[in-house]
Amino acid sequence: MMKKRCEWAKNEPNLTYHDTEWGVPEHNDQKLFEFLTLEGAQAGLSWSTILNRRDGYRTAFSNFDVIMISKYTQNHIKKLVENKAIIRNKLKIHSVINNAKKFIEIQNEFGSFNEYVWSFVNHETVNNKFKNHSDLPSYTVISETLSCDLKKHGFTFVGPTICYAFMQAVGMVNDHTVNCFKFSK
Repeated sequence: MMKKRCEWAKNEPNLTYHDTEWGVPEHNDQKLFEFLTLEGAQAGLSWSTILNRRDGYRTAFSNFDVIMISKYTQNHIKKLVENKAIIRNKLKIHSVINNAKKFIEIQNEFGSFNEYVWSFVNHETVNNKFKNHSDLPSYTVISETLSCDLKKHGFTFVGPTICYAFMQAVGMVNDHTVNCFKFSK
């Protein structure tokens, strides 16, 4: 019997991502930075485009090690702009480096990025009960608040829509539709 899934998870790589990661509560800072980076890279593109380049991002950005990324030089940037394994948008590349520096500042201020970001949902997943994918919002009051606060801390490529996609990805909100086998998990 075929499992019922969210509408967007019909084909690879979305299917495996949906079944194994999307909406699963994530608390590891390095993984949180990875998701924040990938959501920013996705702006204006399809999610499958980013998933197909995920390994390229891991290699290009030192497996999302914020300390290493925060030390990237102009030479690193030049190589990244030429790297066909990632989206070669200069603004997005500069954003990753900037956000790594700001991420470290958040870790120093709050003890971890996990502690900081999960505080926006009182450290518990918000369980939505949407029937159809078309019912899902592109942003919420919480994602707008998170976006404003991240921007206040100097982050870039963290608008309300990117923040909401990040929140969905890391399980801060459960937006699996009610007919999806992952909804109750």
